[in-house]
Amino acid sequence: MTRRIGIIILLLTLSCVLPLQAQIRGSEIQVNVVPDHQDWTYKVGETATFNISVTRSATLIDNVVIDYEAGPEMYQDVKKQSVVLKDGTMTLKGKMTKPGFYRVDVKAIIDGKEYKGACGAAFSPEQIKPTTVMPDDFESFWKNAIAEARKTDLNPTKRLLPERCTKDVNVYEVSFQNIQPDYRTYGILSVPVKEGEYPALLRVPGAGVRPYSGDVYTASQGAITLEIGIHGIPVTMDQKVYDDIFHGALNWYWEFYTDDRDKNYYKRVILGCIRALDYIEEYTPWNKKEMGVSGSSQGGFLTLATAALDKRITYYAPVHAALCDHTASLQGIACGWPHYFYWNKGKGQEKQIEVSRYYDGVNFARLITNQQKGWFSFGYNDDVVPPTTAWATYNTVKSPKTIKPYQATWHFWFQEQWDEWEEWMLKQMNIK
Repeated sequence: MTRRIGIIILLLTLSCVLPLQAQIRGSEIQVNVVPDHQDWTYKVGETATFNISVTRSATLIDNVVIDYEAGPEMYQDVKKQSVVLKDGTMTLKGKMTKPGFYRVDVKAIIDGKEYKGACGAAFSPEQIKPTTVMPDDFESFWKNAIAEARKTDLNPTKRLLPERCTKDVNVYEVSFQNIQPDYRTYGILSVPVKEGEYPALLRVPGAGVRPYSGDVYTASQGAITLEIGIHGIPVTMDQKVYDDIFHGALNWYWEFYTDDRDKNYYKRVILGCIRALDYIEEYTPWNKKEMGVSGSSQGGFLTLATAALDKRITYYAPVHAALCDHTASLQGIACGWPHYFYWNKGKGQEKQIEVSRYYDGVNFARLITNQQKGWFSFGYNDDVVPPTTAWATYNTVKSPKTIKPYQATWHFWFQEQWDEWEEWMLKQMNIK
């Protein structure tokens, strides 16, 4: 009996301790770069003061050594190494003579480990303009591409995933033909169990190759959700399969055929998003009213493209949208991921520059109409999708829109940002 009680106590103890051991969050050492304006925003010609501090357990570290770079985003012209902060703090000043972002990056090496901090200060961001030019046949190119794709029947498949279903939501792996027979788009469809018609949301993915679990939460609130992959492969395989593909056949897929607008990898990706809306309309209990699209990074770009090309979309929410304003770097201005022309300033890439305009989020943003509501969010510290391009894209849109920067984020989300995003979309679907 005593032995049994001891085992029970041991199990209870482990049940309390093990979850705590599994949670590793943050770092004891922090490199902080904070501007002297709470909103991180200045007018052109003003001077921003950046307060730098390096702390351990929220207290300053004496005689810490840092390297820092400062200047216009992606084109920082001030670079200092091995600067000693006697009391763990210092200040820097910076200004911009034209609309854009002034960025400070700080790095400290402590006990052999690297710690980083950054701050991107906005200077008259509402005046930032994109550089890309819209081709005269931009709309007709995409209109014809969609019409050609629709000559291929969707020929859908649908497989119930019992292990993912809940009492309120049925979950399926679905597929449908995209631009030609046997080329398929795969995704996870989540549909409320209760009979009826529902608003819909298409979720489009960030860059990479991975499986998907579907958006069961939003579906449980009373919506149809379809989360798609873009690579023409099932989305329920083991992670190892996707890793092998990403490092093999699809390595650097965003660079495929950048000199050919008809073979460009993103052509069939974008068309796959439009065909996904066709699938929702034809094969789900959509209410024929609210239809949305949302995604982050690459998915932010696909959000803009889908909203621009399909007026069934009534709301859209791009978050730190990539692939925007590719040609900005040709003028020494921060450009969007994948930074096609940043490294060699477009030398020898004349054809790629021309083709890039057909796959630029800014040009899609120019086609969004007044019947479509948008929610834009991004971080001022993002070093993958520069906020310069995010603001340039936002400023291009003339239809109803909301902007909610979460300044301190890099290329990730804060929980509050995610919650606000979700709440906004539910509101657009008249669920909340």
